[in-house]
Amino acid sequence: MAATSSSDSDSGKGESSEANSKWLDSLSDSMANIHTFSACLALADFHGDGEYKLAMGDLGPDGRQPRLKVLKGHTLVSQKLLPDLPAAAVTFLVGSHEPRTPALAIASGPCVYVYKNLKPYFKFSLPLLPTNPLEQDLWNQAKEDQIDPLTLKEMLEGIREKAEVPLSVQSLRFLPLELSEMEAFVNQHKSKSIRRQTVITTMTTLKKNLADEDAVSCLVLGTENKELLVLDPEAFTILAKMSLPSVPVFLEVSGQFDVEFRLAAACRNGSIYILRRDSKCPKYCIELSAQPVGLVRVHKVLVVGSNQDSLHGFTYKGKRLWTVQMPAAILAMNRLEQRSRGLQAVMAALANGEVRIYHDKVLLNVIRTPEAVISLCFGRYGREDNTLIMTTLGGGLIIKILKRTAVFAEGGGEAGPAPSQVIKLNVPRKTRLYVDQTLREREAGTAMHRTFQADLYLLRLRAARAYVQALESSLSPVSLMAREPLKLHAVVQGLGPTFKLTLHLQNTSTARPILGLVVCFLYNEVLYALPRAFFKVPLLVPGLSYPLETFVKSLSDKGISDIIKVLVLQEGQSTPLLSAHINMPMSEGLAAD
Repeated sequence: MAATSSSDSDSGKGESSEANSKWLDSLSDSMANIHTFSACLALADFHGDGEYKLAMGDLGPDGRQPRLKVLKGHTLVSQKLLPDLPAAAVTFLVGSHEPRTPALAIASGPCVYVYKNLKPYFKFSLPLLPTNPLEQDLWNQAKEDQIDPLTLKEMLEGIREKAEVPLSVQSLRFLPLELSEMEAFVNQHKSKSIRRQTVITTMTTLKKNLADEDAVSCLVLGTENKELLVLDPEAFTILAKMSLPSVPVFLEVSGQFDVEFRLAAACRNGSIYILRRDSKCPKYCIELSAQPVGLVRVHKVLVVGSNQDSLHGFTYKGKRLWTVQMPAAILAMNRLEQRSRGLQAVMAALANGEVRIYHDKVLLNVIRTPEAVISLCFGRYGREDNTLIMTTLGGGLIIKILKRTAVFAEGGGEAGPAPSQVIKLNVPRKTRLYVDQTLREREAGTAMHRTFQADLYLLRLRAARAYVQALESSLSPVSLMAREPLKLHAVVQGLGPTFKLTLHLQNTSTARPILGLVVCFLYNEVLYALPRAFFKVPLLVPGLSYPLETFVKSLSDKGISDIIKVLVLQEGQSTPLLSAHINMPMSEGLAAD
């Protein structure tokens, strides 16, 4: 994408000259006739040719001609009519099959239109809502000419004021009509069944099961009836449904749907609600003092713009981290991510014609434009990785390219935080306690280290004693050394006085054979006799169970039984790798005598 020399639009301290500018001017077209907002801008390589294009949901100059427009470089390459005003545009992968080209989703009215290769691919419609039974009954009476249009209007107005279920679009369109237009409207629509369907207010994407950049993503929809819907990326069925106290207008998500995710929804009641996986209702609530005009996630911080001309930083648990006052009203917000330098920042377009870039509450850069900017988008466009696309209030289009040598530094803008924000606050009690503890560790470090070493040796002594006790009292096969993965299972057969003892020894490793093992029996020689109390084990191949058989003869004629301990050792070592205690049964033969 061609670029000319940058103007002095991002002037700040030390950036009055063209050489010090961080941006290159690629395009400034005040007659582009583009009317959209940040949520309806999306950048992606739709054809897999390495050329990133800009797709936008355009409202039209008067809001009556919505279109899907696609720009390549400086040229409008296609435009398609939309049936309703667009609410959001996102790109996402619908499957893992090749070629892995992203799809484009446009939320328009009650539907989501999905395009692949910029061609229609799928249409998802929101499920119908239950209608008001009184409204349905009135339209049935109008269908049978039992009530006149004037009476129908009066009764519908009464239902709208008192009923909990809102009226359908058909009834809402009928109420403001003049008396002369009512009869024609009733005759045209009385044969149609009334339908009540909500519309989409906002949309974003959520990774399905992987966090990779090219992983499959789900669509997350916010609707006018205060619900959030998560759609399956392949079947486009509803995977999850969540309720909110108010209508969502901005969404930010992090995580993966199949693992764990967090969803932040800024709503019309001036609150931000945080939801997590498997939660049907919000877990946390952030109450703002004004209406939100933008929501951007920067790492683990939620940056919220309010109509009181201020930016606020919050954690996901609702803790306010910082506040920055703006010199003018905020018109648009979006995230700036410079991946080559690991930078994430927030962009805020103001009514005075400035675009300010902040990292937390630090001002990094200021861009001045001839006209107020109402939408922002930053990302790869054409073959440039860091491109800023802006649309203005009068329908203009501005494209800037970030220089590859540009480095955002603190104080790179016109002004820093307001003076009231640099006043030192009283240090909290926990912070003072932490500082005191640090000073104490610095002064008494030697004594604390000696105490730690003494406690560590005591812990090792107790662990050794517990180890010996486990060897002496264990009643089941226990692997004592993880470097030799062995499994031992013992079976005793017979009624006595001679028993058959079978040991099943297995190498549980995946690829390494074990050699040089011996088996030793420890028992009371007054009660039992074994032909061999010690024998070698052959080479153990991984995954196979080796039966080792021997015979045990009971010498007691009083029916006394005891425990025989089995030890598996490595040749030349005294510490057993595996041990087991076998409870021998009473000898039936000697007991009968």
